[in-house]
Amino acid sequence: MKQVVVALIVKEGKILVCQRTRHQTMPLKWEFPGGKIEEGEQPRAALRRELEEELGIDAQIGNEITRITHQFQAGMSVELRFFEVRSYSGEIENRIFRDVQWASPATLPSYDFLEADLGLVKQLAAGQIKL
Repeated sequence: MKQVVVALIVKEGKILVCQRTRHQTMPLKWEFPGGKIEEGEQPRAALRRELEEELGIDAQIGNEITRITHQFQAGMSVELRFFEVRSYSGEIENRIFRDVQWASPATLPSYDFLEADLGLVKQLAAGQIKL
């Protein structure tokens, strides 16, 4: 099972969402930033590395919010570990995405999110998970 770490970056009540490019798998879908844990890497260290690579920030990784195991139609499964990020240094720069936006939790369902993120998106929008 692939291990993935994901950041819920919160600023002024909004959450950073990112859109994949046309050339990535699941093109133009929206997601929260993050990526795969490399062998021997701790989850928080992996997320700090991914956020530096994708957004150019040095993030303080907060509490783990939730874990989701998702099975794709092709049979592959992934475990997503979502962490809260409230503090970072540097300015967010879009290094790999088609678009990045700050979204209020209530508007998250209007974005075409990856299937694996949909349950969390609904919980955030409904206020069941507060950041």
